[in-house]
Amino acid sequence: MIELNLCIDIDGTVTTPYYWIKYANNHFNTNVKPEDVNEYEIHNVLGVSRKEYMEFYKNIGELMHSKAKLRSRAKRVLYKLSLYHNIFYVTAREERMTKVTYSWISKRNLPCNGLCLLGSHHKVQKAKELNCDIFIEDRYENALELFNAGFKVLLIDCNYNRYPIPKEIIRVKGWDSIYEEIEKYYYEKIKLDVA
Repeated sequence: MIELNLCIDIDGTVTTPYYWIKYANNHFNTNVKPEDVNEYEIHNVLGVSRKEYMEFYKNIGELMHSKAKLRSRAKRVLYKLSLYHNIFYVTAREERMTKVTYSWISKRNLPCNGLCLLGSHHKVQKAKELNCDIFIEDRYENALELFNAGFKVLLIDCNYNRYPIPKEIIRVKGWDSIYEEIEKYYYEKIKLDVA
């Protein structure tokens, strides 16, 4: 049986994409709503400097990540996928977030064959090391970078990633769509391997 290596981003992909808003609004005394988040760079959305946002994240990041909510159907689909495939979480979170990230995954009983906290949005090298078959991502720039490096990419739809994409990058609405796309890819791969 063929096993796929699935590389999956966490924030905005496994988690709901806007879980940080209430913390940021409270801290910066802003009134940002999900529909206002039309770009990935949160400090721009909030109207604060990158330095101010990073200071906020340094102080509140662990709390935010520990309380993050799962996207609808993510747990169920991840479990089904884990029966036949390898699940690797590949996140831009900094290494100092390792403990809270493992704890979050564990408390939610999410399947996990590996966790990689890169401290960077550049995920191509890690995808190569993991022999990634499909990468599931929410950040537009990451999706393009991974696609340009030859990876199959599923881009989970968010307000902040609604830019034109190459037809080979598949935009998915949620975890049921992710499951369908992975199944299609899997059966195509079986056909090619048998031929």
